[in-house]
Parts: sequence; C-alpha cells; structure tokens
Amino acid sequence: MNDMSSPPVRKIIHVDQDAFYASVEQRDNPELRGKPVAVGGSAARGVVAAASYEARKFGVHSAMPSVTAKRKCPGLIFVPPRFDVYKAVSQQIRGIFAEYTPMIEPLSLDEAYLDVTQNLKGMEIATEIAWEIRAKIKEVTGLNASAGISYNKFLAKMASDLNKPNGQAVITPKNGPAFVEALPVKKFHGVGPATAEKMHRLGIETGADLKEQTLEFLVEHFGKSGPYFYGIARGIDEREVKSNRVRKSVGAEDTFSQDLHTFEPAREGLQPLIEKVWGYCEANEIGAKTVTLKVKYADFNQITRSKTVPAPLPAITDLEEIVGLLLSPIFPPRKGIRLLGVTLSSLERQASGTEPQLRLAL
Repeated sequence: MNDMSSPPVRKIIHVDQDAFYASVEQRDNPELRGKPVAVGGSAARGVVAAASYEARKFGVHSAMPSVTAKRKCPGLIFVPPRFDVYKAVSQQIRGIFAEYTPMIEPLSLDEAYLDVTQNLKGMEIATEIAWEIRAKIKEVTGLNASAGISYNKFLAKMASDLNKPNGQAVITPKNGPAFVEALPVKKFHGVGPATAEKMHRLGIETGADLKEQTLEFLVEHFGKSGPYFYGIARGIDEREVKSNRVRKSVGAEDTFSQDLHTFEPAREGLQPLIEKVWGYCEANEIGAKTVTLKVKYADFNQITRSKTVPAPLPAITDLEEIVGLLLSPIFPPRKGIRLLGVTLSSLERQASGTEPQLRLAL
C-alpha cells in the first residue's frame, strides 16, 4: 500500500550579507561610514568588487570599471580588498548558521542557503529562524544581513532581494507561482543578460510568458537549462541544499554588450569572474590546481586555455596572475571577443585553518 502522506514542505533560507566587503571596510574604519565606498582598485584597469549603499545611490555597482564608477560618483573612496579579513568574518557567520542547521551551502563569502526544515533548535517557523540569525550576525560581527525564506532555493534567493538592505521576505507555497508569473525574466536568478536577451527575442518577457512555453521548446532553445526554466516558471525547484560538497569545477562567465578587441578591457572584465570563483572556493574551503580561460569570439567560435599547478593556489593574486598569463597570448584577437569565462577545477577540500578562529577570539 502506498504511503499517502506527502513529504513536509521544505523550509529554505537564503542569507545574503548587505554590501559585504564594503560594509566590513566601513565597520573597521569609522571615517568611511556614511560615505560612498568602493572596494577594488582605482587604477585605470581597476574594477569595483563591491560598493557601499551610499555609492550605489550614484549608480555604482560591482563589476563596474573603476573609471566609470569615479565618473558617476566623483567623491567615491576606493579601498583595496582584504580577502583574509572577509574570509575570517565569513567563518564567524558560518558558525552562526551551524547553530541552527548542518545543511549549509555557501555560494560565496557573503551568501548561503540553509535548509531549516529539520533544525537544531526545533523551531517551527523559518521566518523566526531568519530573524534570529540576522540578529546574531549583527551582534557578533556588527554587519547587516538580508534573508529570503521560501519552499525552494530559487524563491528563497529571489525573496532575499525584496527587502534589502537589512530586511527579509517570505514567499509561501501559496503565492510562489503568482510571484514568478509577474517577475520579469531578466530578474530571475540564473538568467544572465545574454539569456534574458535571447528570451526577449523569443517573446518571453515575464514568468507568465515563460510558463506558456513547452518543455521541448525550452530544451530546444536553452539546452540543459530548459528543464530548470520550465520548473521555476511554475515555482518549482527541486534542487537540494548541499552541504560539504566538492564540485568537479566552479566557473563564471560573462557576455559583453560590446565586443572586446584589446587586452585591458578584457582583463578588466575578467576581474569580477575571478573574484566570484575565488569567493566560492574560499567559502567552501576548497583549493584549485587547474585554471581554464574560456574565450568566445563574435562569430561564436570558442577556445579554452588551461594551466595546472602542482599545489592548490594559495591566494587570489596567484589566480589573477595565471589568468593574465593565459589571456595575453590571445591578443591581438582575430575577431572581437563577446564572452569570457574562468573555471577552476582539480578541486580538493582544504584543511580548515584555526588561525582566523584564534584571531577572532582575541
């Protein structure tokens, strides 16, 4: 006889630190508080890694070239990134998560999914868990976090953006499908600018438009992402919160609005991708030995260039150096470059160091 009881509705929280790198810098240097701050290099080829909310009011955002950011906000204060400090703070926050659930999936140093369906405190209401976690993060680190609560990862991620900064929102099973239908596809997590543009060309502007498409149509146009888009258009996302997983690889790529022909803009465009993959590895305590650069030209032909080192890369500067070495020989390119990507592979679990913990205990 079949068991007629359905599994409990999952309770997923997506916690996202508000302007994390910039907020840490403002916390540690009182002179920066209330001022427009960008973490990153101010040099000609610099890129903004993070922007404070004061800077965002001027239209400054992460991945923006520093020269553009300065033009938008003449009073912008540039601060060099301190990844060792961000990692130490991230570990403090991870410790708070662990008081509530072992089911933690970090996406980077500043955001993570938590599955609190079964939790260590025996708390029934996920919104209360989110409130408590955010209050503890503030108490322990002095930093603000936002949270999204829902019955799957996609909607939890979308909900965490609704009341930023320093807020939270819940999307229930009852209102999930309607929320998705009203959402422009360009705001969907997992739909980048290039995919959004392709969807628009196919007449898909909103979640409701996406829902009208058949699975076959979506697979034909979007390949392996088709089933994912088909599901989320209906508020369905079966992906589990996976803790302690070592992926085979971690990558990030970007399609540029204008083709690139020279080295400097290409290296500039790669910086946010480098920081994204490095942040994921740092948050998950994973080391990488192989770096692969992906280049797609204007005619859609693509090449990859890889380098493997004997031991896991110790610092982001080492990754930056290798990416630069892989990129240089490609210039001058035979055609304009429309997409660049960075992938780290040969991943292995790193021993958890105690040094940050000791430093934080002082």
